[in-house]
Amino acid sequence: MRILTFDVEDWFHILDNESTRDARGWDRFESRVEAGTDRILQILEETGSRATFFCLGWVAERHPAVVRKIADAGFEVASHSSSHRLLYELSPADFAADLERSIEVLQQSTGTAVRAYRAPGFSLTPDNTWVFDALIEQGIQIDCSIFPAVRPHGGFAGFGTARPVLVHAEGGVLKEFPINVQTLLGARFVFSGGGYFRLLPYRLIRTWSRRSEYLMTYFHPRDFDPDQPLLEGLGWVKRFRAYHGLKRSEDKLRRLLSDFRFIDLAAADAATDWSGVGTWKLP
Repeated sequence: MRILTFDVEDWFHILDNESTRDARGWDRFESRVEAGTDRILQILEETGSRATFFCLGWVAERHPAVVRKIADAGFEVASHSSSHRLLYELSPADFAADLERSIEVLQQSTGTAVRAYRAPGFSLTPDNTWVFDALIEQGIQIDCSIFPAVRPHGGFAGFGTARPVLVHAEGGVLKEFPINVQTLLGARFVFSGGGYFRLLPYRLIRTWSRRSEYLMTYFHPRDFDPDQPLLEGLGWVKRFRAYHGLKRSEDKLRRLLSDFRFIDLAAADAATDWSGVGTWKLP
């Protein structure tokens, strides 16, 4: 099972950066999200690929045509939050309000229910699993927020095997499609999206993709935009992670979609025998 997903946010939505931390200042940046999304939609049309798009509510509010294009092309639209804030910086009340706002504006744009969610920066950690109950309360059925390895924005290194599971929360049960990993010398590596995809050589990505019975990708419009401006305030490590590999990434994506067949989240949900998968109780 190989799943193709995109997180629709703008080029300046880089986390943990002082110059972009406050959403009230985002309107001063040139927006590139529509052109970037158009590029992705063109690639999907040319390759006959299906995908799910996790969209920011902020994008739907400022650029509703972007979300409508995605929906009109027949792709599923899911929530990537409203304001792209890290979950561990939010109180339960703030998170609930942010989620509700994103669902409302996305449903207004598409005319269809939002049933899936992915946290900004995969910032779901063992300390904020109350998020699952909040998702269930607002009608979310599928979560794609668990990153089962160490990462700068938290991660869930103790999650276990990276494959679909049922999460049992106090308010009910949620279907979880985590990010997949490969193990090398005892360490877990993510390779199937974002900066990891841009930084790693394609030969290794293809090898690990072939070895993976379950593969969850995640890409952003900015991952395929080599002409985006240099964001102010980034240290050299963050700058390297954010900008390295941009000139080659579109070609790598086309090769990936040529070498493997991908499905969207809805098809993955339908293809999963949920009566036979593992269950995971909140720690």
